[in-house]
Amino acid sequence: MTVLEDRIAMADADANTQRLDDWFERLERMPVPEGFRVEIVGGNVFMTPQRNTHWQIIRRILRALEQRFGEDVMVLSDVRIDFPGHENGFCPDIAMLKESAEPDAGGRWCHEDVQFVAEVVSRGTAVNDYGPKRIAYADAEVPVYVIADPYQGRCHVHTDPKEGDYARVTRVDFGTDVDLTGTVVDLVLKTDAFPRG
Repeated sequence: MTVLEDRIAMADADANTQRLDDWFERLERMPVPEGFRVEIVGGNVFMTPQRNTHWQIIRRILRALEQRFGEDVMVLSDVRIDFPGHENGFCPDIAMLKESAEPDAGGRWCHEDVQFVAEVVSRGTAVNDYGPKRIAYADAEVPVYVIADPYQGRCHVHTDPKEGDYARVTRVDFGTDVDLTGTVVDLVLKTDAFPRG
């Protein structure tokens, strides 16, 4: 990359962040109903209600991470992280960061520090989890991306990000352990108590 190309890319990234900041500032002033999650995927705003099924799966994944890494593990839930691509201000259900992660000057976490993401599918936004988010997480080189789909009763484990997508996808039915040993997460995720849609 030339110096000029590098400067253009930096300017585009700064403009993208500024647009996302403006969007989120406006959204914070709106009367968003309690219990709804708001995020921006590809420049589109999505508001989804948190359902009990959704939360129970998130809670079980969070608990597994805390049991493996301790209660001080750097895990976020529904916290904005900007990812590569056009206006991608995601609020992942679960994002585990590197131990050394620190927020930037604006108080936001950097996608470069994300090691693991888990999204629990909601009926209205499933297309985002399987499509644009998967691509953005791969572009960000997030080593492990798990989609827990209570409607299918299955987890989709994406690993080995390469050239804008994941090279490996493993499908695991609820009730079967998700073996994440050998990854940065290095644990076996029990899914027998994951509720279905």
